Amino acid sequence: MTMVTLELEEGILSATRYSPREFTEQMKLAAAMAWYREGRVSQEVAASICGLDRTDFLLELARHGEDSFRVNFDDLDEELCRG
Repeated sequence: MTMVTLELEEGILSATRYSPREFTEQMKLAAAMAWYREGRVSQEVAASICGLDRTDFLLELARHGEDSFRVNFDDLDEELCRG
């Protein structure tokens, strides 16, 4: 497993009111949601990043008001035209 070290200014954890563990979990979730939104990772990979199964990741997306599924409307129009 790869370990990443993050240096934060004093007071960041107290400002967020997270313990170091909670902060780490929230950072992983935020990164996974952002990368999923950008199309850089799949739902499965995003879920793995934040230590969730796919269903729980989808529930977290919904809880944060994020779209669960990305739709390319150009592709959808093309597919609908094909019948």
